Amino acid sequence: MVKSMVTLFLLFILATGTLGQTSDVSWAKRVDTGSQVVTTMQFYFHDTLSGSNPSAVQVAQPQSGSTSLGGFGNLMMVDDPLTEGPDKNSKLIGHARGMYGQAAQNELGLIMVLNYGFTDGIYKDSTFSLLSLNPAMQAVREMTIVGGTGLFRLARGYALAQTYSINSSGDAVVGYNVTISTYI
Repeated sequence: MVKSMVTLFLLFILATGTLGQTSDVSWAKRVDTGSQVVTTMQFYFHDTLSGSNPSAVQVAQPQSGSTSLGGFGNLMMVDDPLTEGPDKNSKLIGHARGMYGQAAQNELGLIMVLNYGFTDGIYKDSTFSLLSLNPAMQAVREMTIVGGTGLFRLARGYALAQTYSINSSGDAVVGYNVTISTYI
């Protein structure tokens, strides 16, 4: 009897392809393992410093002239769009809001304090919070996810960031691959 049930369970998994996989958007996948939910996402962060409507503005700078790489002490407030693809006109799926500042004196190291809020699909009104150092000159940067709301309540995980493009004004598009675990 037990052997028959195990066989039926395995056939069910093979027939459905995954165990508890759900999602209604192309940029994220959600898998329910029974004890936790693991969500993986890929999206793009558009940080615009230039033009008449920048998404990142400087709100503080050191009192004395800083000669460090990146301007140690500079602080930026952001409301950066998150999109499904790297093009700024691709589907808007949310915003990254918060701040980042130059926290390293001898290298480009940004302390990131951002809330990533989503507006698309089942993730609408869910957020995760990132608090980590971003060693911006590295090709791939790993940063810590420390919490969230909605589907990401009590989240823990990591984000891998990779610069997709950057121009001479500092406007950047950054690709994010995110893995988040939450307990059920």
